[in-house]
Amino acid sequence: MDINIKTTNFDADKKLIEFVNNKVNKLDKYFDGIIRAEVLLNFDKSKKKFTDNKEAKIKIEIPGNDLFADKGTSSFEESVDSVIDALEKQVKKYKSKLK
Repeated sequence: MDINIKTTNFDADKKLIEFVNNKVNKLDKYFDGIIRAEVLLNFDKSKKKFTDNKEAKIKIEIPGNDLFADKGTSSFEESVDSVIDALEKQVKKYKSKLK
């Protein structure tokens, strides 16, 4: 699977990039037909609360369909975890429809 990570309003460190790659690669164990994953990490400076200003948006491309999820929390790791959980459910549902 090809993983493309983009960041806006900040520069991601190596540790965060590795964390995102590891989490996204785990989706392969649910469905091996994933072609590509587009990850957008955004630090929203306009939000007055600092509890949900770190957003993660992930779109995965699978044959015939794209799946998408996004979440904003107080840390990028927590946002990515929440998005991956949502995508796991979507991938499992998609795979069950194929049978």
